Amino acid sequence: MSAYAIEGSTGLWEVVVGLEVHAQVISQSKLFSGSATAFGAEPNSQVSFVDAGFPGMLPVINRECVAQAVRTGLGLNAVIHKVSRFDRKNYFYADMPQGYQISQYEHPVVGTGVVEVELSDGSTKEIGVTRLHLEQDAGKSLHDQHATKTFVDLNRSGVALMEIVSEPDIRSPEESGAYLRKLRSILRYLGTCDGNMEEGSMRADVNVSVRKAGEPYRTRCEIKNVNSVRFVMLAIEAEAARQVEVWESGGTVKQETRLFDSGRGITRPMRSKEDAHDYRYFPDPDLLPLVLEENWIAALRASLPELPDAKRARFRSEYGLTPYDAAVLVAEKATADFFETVAKGRDAKIAANWITGDFFAALNRLGATIETSPVSAANLGALLDLMADNTINGRIAKDVFEAMVETGKAPADIVEEKGLKQVTDTGAIDAAVDKILADNPDKVAEYRSGKDKLFGFFVGQTMKAMAGKGNPALINETLKRRLA
Repeated sequence: MSAYAIEGSTGLWEVVVGLEVHAQVISQSKLFSGSATAFGAEPNSQVSFVDAGFPGMLPVINRECVAQAVRTGLGLNAVIHKVSRFDRKNYFYADMPQGYQISQYEHPVVGTGVVEVELSDGSTKEIGVTRLHLEQDAGKSLHDQHATKTFVDLNRSGVALMEIVSEPDIRSPEESGAYLRKLRSILRYLGTCDGNMEEGSMRADVNVSVRKAGEPYRTRCEIKNVNSVRFVMLAIEAEAARQVEVWESGGTVKQETRLFDSGRGITRPMRSKEDAHDYRYFPDPDLLPLVLEENWIAALRASLPELPDAKRARFRSEYGLTPYDAAVLVAEKATADFFETVAKGRDAKIAANWITGDFFAALNRLGATIETSPVSAANLGALLDLMADNTINGRIAKDVFEAMVETGKAPADIVEEKGLKQVTDTGAIDAAVDKILADNPDKVAEYRSGKDKLFGFFVGQTMKAMAGKGNPALINETLKRRLA
């Protein structure tokens, strides 16, 4: 992988990035209360006295949220801490009614792990995970509902978040994008977070600094709440360029929290960056330390699904796929399942080509997903069967597929309705070939005098005469015999 660097007036600068990803835990209720967590509910319709910070209300830990955090830790090949602790992180926001956030600081539930990412040049890189801790989300302030007032919706208050903190191992926008996509894929395979960045259930705080080669780390800035992979990559480019300019003009980069303005492609200061001591962390007096039993962790480990890396290796060995095809097909669990249904008992390479080619193009065109696709895996497999048994040829298969996309019908029904069966009758093929050769005596003479490339012309003309329904192998065979 060629190193990404920013060229300044004093030479090249290296970019150093660490990501803090906030992933909303998939659970029916919140981290410390029984309130529901469904997205898009009426404002303040999913709020208990605990979520609203009423005096004397006691938090009760949600066992499923802890299980989801442990599953995620196991999926990241991370250390699971059998004893962890919840702390109070003290700061004020209008949409955080308690005046503190219950989080984990010195004793997180999950320790160090690793994520392996695939880069565009085919290389891989390991990016370290420092920790994963559980914490509660804040509510949401709405500034656009009234001319002079801010409205507060506490539906999100108390929803369980996993904060997944990477090591500062990322050295380019591309690596950050690869890391986020891979992390999202792992979370979705595990069923621990839906990874929906548009709905805010996965968002990233991006820590960026720059340095000259061989230097220790310089001051970093944190860009808060970036909600798409593309914006994370653009924010890194913008912030790194800004910092290089500051250092090279003789200034000093201040440690601060910034926001990414995607419209203008710049970062803007938000507030000076707090250090841990500014939050006055202390153990939450209402919650006992969290103690996990080894057999409970072992049961969660045994229930894990096959994850993207293992599936990719299996697709390469079992189906003989290229590294690229395997990576594309395992990126989403639904895609991998679709492929396996189509490939079962068939030529896997042909199945992969159809899925990554015509099928993906159709989904893209329709703005559809695998789940909403008009073409099922069973029907796509049936189309491949019709080609394999010579009912239709490859060119007709493209037309049948387009009709399947439009109607959702089975391929055999479309072939029957439209009379698209391939002609394998040698008599009909002989007659068509003879007519083409009789109509083009000059081309026949040129071919026989050594212009081999004209063979394609004869194949095309014969196919055209047979409305694309001739068997290509039989046409080729007949033409070779006649022209010889």
